[in-house]
Amino acid sequence: MQGEDLGAWAAAQRHGWDKLSPAQQWLLGSALGLEPAGPAERPAKLTANGKWALNLRVARQYHAREGHMRPARKHNERLDVDSEAVDIKLGTFLDNTRRRADKLTPDRRADLDQLGMRW
Repeated sequence: MQGEDLGAWAAAQRHGWDKLSPAQQWLLGSALGLEPAGPAERPAKLTANGKWALNLRVARQYHAREGHMRPARKHNERLDVDSEAVDIKLGTFLDNTRRRADKLTPDRRADLDQLGMRW
């Protein structure tokens, strides 16, 4: 609706139900029939290692397709995660990784070096 994804908005309201005021909860429930998201519906939070693995996976996908590791700073790469398309901010990840290169473990640095990472 007018550029807004109403499904995503409704899901955000359901997932953030505890942060809403009682009046907002009542309005969403009575006017739209929304209810709080159940525990099984809530997305699991990724650990730092999980985020690294996801970003490395998308970097490998990009490198396999493009043959280099020089995406634009604002480049988003689409990745299939559990049968769902997810946009990953690859350009931001690589830029931030370059800035924090001295804090990377040798294994993580080696993973990116294998892809021809430009430090």
